[in-house]
Amino acid sequence: MRLLKDNNDRVLFGALSVSALVLASTMLMTPQISFTLGTSTASAALAEPAQPNYHAQAAHGPVPSATTVHKLVKAEGPIDIVRDPADVPPPVGKRGPQRVKVDLDTVEVTGKLADGATYRYWTFNQKVPGPFIRVRVGDTVEVKLHNEADSTMMHNVDFHAVTGPGGGGVATETAPGDTHGFVFTATKPGLYVYHCAIPMAAQHISNGMFGMVLVEPEGGLPKVDHEYYVMQNELYTDQKVGATGEVTQNFDKLADERPEYFVFNGAVGALTKDKPLHAKVGETVRIFFGNGGPNFTSSFHMIGEIFDHVYREASLSSPPLRDVQTTTVPPGGAVMVDMKLDVPGQYVLVDHALSRVAKGLSGSLIVTGPSNPDIYDDGGVWKTAHEMKH
Repeated sequence: MRLLKDNNDRVLFGALSVSALVLASTMLMTPQISFTLGTSTASAALAEPAQPNYHAQAAHGPVPSATTVHKLVKAEGPIDIVRDPADVPPPVGKRGPQRVKVDLDTVEVTGKLADGATYRYWTFNQKVPGPFIRVRVGDTVEVKLHNEADSTMMHNVDFHAVTGPGGGGVATETAPGDTHGFVFTATKPGLYVYHCAIPMAAQHISNGMFGMVLVEPEGGLPKVDHEYYVMQNELYTDQKVGATGEVTQNFDKLADERPEYFVFNGAVGALTKDKPLHAKVGETVRIFFGNGGPNFTSSFHMIGEIFDHVYREASLSSPPLRDVQTTTVPPGGAVMVDMKLDVPGQYVLVDHALSRVAKGLSGSLIVTGPSNPDIYDDGGVWKTAHEMKH
C-alpha cells in the first residue's frame, strides 16, 4: 500500500506548512509568556517540587519484558487485529527502578474491520492498538523495533514518555527487514501515547500504529479489581460504513479530515460482541483510555455510570477529579479513570459525539451480580433481556 507519486508533494507541503505554523505560533506566544513575579509569595506558589535525579539502570541478569509477549502469527487470510482490552501486564507495585525491554514488530496485515469487511492495517505486533507497555518511574527501557521484511513502508516509533529527539522516532526509522533501537529512562509518571511518526504520520496512525505506555509513580497505583486498555481512532476509506469486501484507505479524505469509521481497539464491534469488558457488582474497574486520532478529539463517556476518579490528561502526579460524567481526550492524549460498580447491567462506552456510534464507535462493560434496588430499580428489565439472549 504505497503512496502514489502525486501524493509526495502533498506530504512535503503538509510537513512544511506544519513547521511554519509552529514557528509562527511560537513567535506570537513569546511576548505573552514573559512576565516578572512581583512577590516572593507568587514565586513560592509556582515553585515545582524537586525532581528525583534518575539515572540509567544496569541489567542484573536477563532483562524482563515490559509488555505481555505474544508470538506473531503468519496467516494467508484476514486475521483478528483487535487488542483484547484485558491484555494488560500486571501492576509494577512497589519495586525499585530496574532495566526492562520492549520489543516491537511493525507488521502490515489484512485484518477484519467489520462483518464482511477487511482492511490493510499497519500494526505494532499485529494488534490495534499496539502492546500495552508498563514500567515505573526511574526504569530504563531498551526499545527494539523490527520492521518485517514484507512491509511496503518504512516505520518508526515516537514515545510521548521519552525525553529525547523525536521521542525515539529518529533513532528507530527502520526500513523493511531492518531493526533499530534506543534506550531511555522514564523520568515522569503518567499514561502516554506512542505511535509511528514516519511522514505522513497521520496515515500510519490511522492505519493502526499507536499504543500506550504507563509509567507508574513510585509506590504504584491504587489497587482495583480489573484494568482495561481501550484506544480510539478514525479510518478514512473509499467505501462507506457498511461496505463489504476489501475496504481501502482514501488519502484525500485523510488530508481533509473526513473519516468514514470511528472505532475502539481497531474494528467495528471490537468491544461489543468480540471482546467486551467484564466485571461484577461491587468490583472496581480502571480504564486506561487513549486517543490515537489522528485528528478528532474524544469525549469519553460511559452510559449509566459516573467516573469516581478521572486523572485528567493522564497526569498521575496531580490529584484526580471526582465524580465526572464525560472527559475530553485530544488526539495523541490519554486519561485514566476508575469506578466502583453498584448495579448489574450492560454499560456502553462511547464518544459523546454520538453520531460516531453509527460509524462503529461503541463498546460494552457487562456487569453481573445481584440487583441493587436502593440505587437503581428497572423492574427486572435488564435481567430479563439478558436471560433471553442466553
